[in-house]
Amino acid sequence: MIAYIVRRLLLTGFVLWGLSLITFVVTRWVPSDPAALYVGPLAKPEQVALAREKLGLDRPLHVQYLYFLRDLAQGDLGTSLRTHRPVLQDLLRYLPASLELVITALLLALLLGIPLGVLSARWEGRWGDHVSRLFAVMGVSLPGFWLGLLFQLLFFRALGWLPLGGRLDTVTTLLYPLEEITGFYVLDALLTRNGPAFVDALRHLVLPALTLAAYPLGVTIRMTRSTMLEILHEDYIRTARAAGLPERRILFRHALRNALAPTLTVLGLTFAYMLTGTFFVELIFYWPGLGSYIGQAILSNDYPVILGVTLLVATFYVLTNLAVDVLLTFLDPRVRLE
Repeated sequence: MIAYIVRRLLLTGFVLWGLSLITFVVTRWVPSDPAALYVGPLAKPEQVALAREKLGLDRPLHVQYLYFLRDLAQGDLGTSLRTHRPVLQDLLRYLPASLELVITALLLALLLGIPLGVLSARWEGRWGDHVSRLFAVMGVSLPGFWLGLLFQLLFFRALGWLPLGGRLDTVTTLLYPLEEITGFYVLDALLTRNGPAFVDALRHLVLPALTLAAYPLGVTIRMTRSTMLEILHEDYIRTARAAGLPERRILFRHALRNALAPTLTVLGLTFAYMLTGTFFVELIFYWPGLGSYIGQAILSNDYPVILGVTLLVATFYVLTNLAVDVLLTFLDPRVRLE
């Protein structure tokens, strides 16, 4: 397993290099003037020329890419043309908010989707199966921005149970300031024993997490159900039932363990996609995360940010796939890493 992990990590380097090359060339081909964006709309021509020299845009393209690789090896992702801050600094600022939202959404999808998928397969053709399938279809079909607006109208405006958006109320920030340790507000409030901030952060997290969890929840229910239906007709399941084993043990210990592989694989890919696919959810709920950050960068052609986020998400993709592959070897002994 160690040799497999090392080999995959080495291949990751080649994948990231090829991705960086393609992204670097494409961002340079976009018809715009990054130097003009860097100095602002009221800049004089000589100021734009100085900015172009400062950013290295006056060099040949291959030289610019070599300088980019040199800086990347030193942990420098460049400077944002829009914020004038180091891209790495911005990523460390916005990434925890998105990770908190995405991880919470995936946990909700797993905790709700897997049991519903198992029960749906067990109740095939009954009312419980139809209800679970309805939730699955709605989850993968309803647009996230529409679902978010619906949640706001229901839980904020009509019922007044949950806040409209943001991560903390202004009153909580003033009276019970939160000491940031990890950037995960709920976790930081627990670590610092800040009860009011914990409750407030959790209330703000509920609606955007539910909105973002709708799609992976639907996928989890459908994947678990379809795989469970195949496994429940296997010979070893019929043998277990003939031996008198309890149905709950058959479902959740023997059948589910073999049905988790495709579900975990799909959710692993979904995790990395959700990091930058949360733009509409973060926009609706005023959530200062990576999705809104990269959305603004694309609109303004902030190519250092686009490059940095692309490499970050690609790294998450590769590492998540690696983690899922290793996890499957423990869930299913028939799987071997080669």
